[in-house]
Amino acid sequence: MQSSLSVSDSDGSSFAPLVVLELAENTEAEAITWLLNRIKDKQQNGGAELLVEQLQVSGQDEQKRSPKVFLVGSTWQRLLSGAEDVGLFKEFYDGTMRGFTYANRESFKDFEGDGDGFLSIAECQYIIKHELDTLRAKGEEHVPGYPKVKLYPGKSVIRRLQSKGILVQCFPLHDKEELKRLSFSWYRKIKLSYQPLDDIRHYFGEGLGLYFGFLEYFTFALVPMAFIGIPYYLFAWEDYDRYVLFAVFNLLWSTVFLEVWKRCSAQLAYRWGTLSRKKAFEEPRPGFHGVLGFNPVTGREEPIYPNTKRQLRIYLVSVPFVMLCLYLSLHVMMIYFDMENWALSIYDEDPNFWTSVLLFIPSIIYAVVIELMNLLYRYAAEFLTHWENHRLESSFQNHLVLKVLVFNFVNCFASLFYIAFVMQDMVLLRQSLATLLITSQILNQVMEAFLPYWLQRRRNKKVHKRVKRMMGDKELPLVEQVQLESDMNTYLGTFDDYLEQFLLFGYVSLFSCVYPLAALLVVLNNVTEVYSDAFKMCHVFKRPFSEPTSDIGVWQLAFETMSAIAVVTNCALIGLSPQVNAYFPEAETQLILTVVAVEHIILAFKFILAFVIPDVPKHIQIKLAKLEFESLEALKKKKMLEAAEIPKTNK
Repeated sequence: MQSSLSVSDSDGSSFAPLVVLELAENTEAEAITWLLNRIKDKQQNGGAELLVEQLQVSGQDEQKRSPKVFLVGSTWQRLLSGAEDVGLFKEFYDGTMRGFTYANRESFKDFEGDGDGFLSIAECQYIIKHELDTLRAKGEEHVPGYPKVKLYPGKSVIRRLQSKGILVQCFPLHDKEELKRLSFSWYRKIKLSYQPLDDIRHYFGEGLGLYFGFLEYFTFALVPMAFIGIPYYLFAWEDYDRYVLFAVFNLLWSTVFLEVWKRCSAQLAYRWGTLSRKKAFEEPRPGFHGVLGFNPVTGREEPIYPNTKRQLRIYLVSVPFVMLCLYLSLHVMMIYFDMENWALSIYDEDPNFWTSVLLFIPSIIYAVVIELMNLLYRYAAEFLTHWENHRLESSFQNHLVLKVLVFNFVNCFASLFYIAFVMQDMVLLRQSLATLLITSQILNQVMEAFLPYWLQRRRNKKVHKRVKRMMGDKELPLVEQVQLESDMNTYLGTFDDYLEQFLLFGYVSLFSCVYPLAALLVVLNNVTEVYSDAFKMCHVFKRPFSEPTSDIGVWQLAFETMSAIAVVTNCALIGLSPQVNAYFPEAETQLILTVVAVEHIILAFKFILAFVIPDVPKHIQIKLAKLEFESLEALKKKKMLEAAEIPKTNK
């Protein structure tokens, strides 16, 4: 809980504000009163039973209230009962992770007294968000004051208000003291050490904790590749025949890398209590719309959108649009090769320093164009996926990830595949890979680190002056904090962060054998990425709600797919090497068959390795099995007691 900040509700009891609700400026007073009553009402009456108060702003002459911004908190007992409702897992006294129950709260480790400090602030805010999201419509036909905004019995009130623009934003507040401690241990000191993953998870939740855990693991996993790549680069710079050995090492590395990560991910998820946590029932997205119909799952009337209509939109509009974008990407690639030929012709006519510099210009321009195309396509993909009208957020994210990954893969790597296997020019491949990788990293650092830092400093100064002018000489830290955080950018999730790492993994695993410094460049990029991402999470973005998750989701499949493609690519590069071709001087068909056979053997080895290495370590499997056994035994005892009580009641 936030100890440094507190407000008082209408009953006079003080509470720590955890979540901010901001309504639209023109929200009807009738709707505000209705929403506040629903939030405060008892659970048995269909309310959330939370504490809420309007944000108080102090002026020079008199005190007034802002009717559009509200602070939400809760009693400690309500949070503990909410922890059981959301299925929170906490460490039991015997060291195992078990689902928290309010009745057995004393048996959980670190539960002392009334339990103050037992739940992290991220968990408290997640519980409040869950209670707000599950605030459901009862007998109301529409939102009071808005006859056209229909309410459907049993559906989420908050999501309905969000979809209609009445609720502008809902975000959790930062805890200044805890944020200072996290910043100091995370990024304020430049040091070569592990990240404080437990502290990150404690403050931001499991979703971000796993992302930074993956970023750290990926960076350390690249270190052997980087160390091997440096001498390889220095002593075999022009000898491209020797890239065969590096390609073989690349194959082994990309195979083992993801299998070991799954075990690391399982260990983190178990320690954080999300590995065996049941997935909550997924509510429809706020933007989902349709005709009122009967849902056989929930047994309620709610908007229904025909799946046939959605599939028609996907296959008749989205797929052709993606294909058109891929064609444009390939067309731009051919323009790039024309520019390369033009620069090379100028260099051949007059080889000097300036014409040698000109040789890199087409690749730099092409790298910038790739980033711009990726950015524009991302907006188009989001628009199309919204237009497809997916009911669930998970379905929306899966379709968006697929669209973005397909285009980014072709846009970023098509030219490298063309150079490697059509032109078979290893010198140009090395030059293009180096230029694309370095240019994209520079652009990403500018867009992700320097630009957000500069914009946030400007925004903070403006907001600080505005708040000072509004409050006069008096300072209200809570008001200023809410003003600052409400104007911050909203963090849109780890999508772009994982996408960047996916593309970097592709550069390393696919073609780094011809440019051994690729791994070193990615290591340096990721080290700066840790500090820039940490700064952005602490000072640029609003604090996101915790996302309980046990793995990196669909991105695990994306990385595994890239790893399989890397096997095929590296085997093909090995087959093109003069060293291997020397063994098949006049038997090209035999060479192709041999390369294909080796590629199939390595893929088979990869799948066998994935089967042999368990995703969950043995000691965690034993703990999970023990917990399941104890649950079954407890259920048997409960049934036996119920059966024994039936004859007594009959008497």
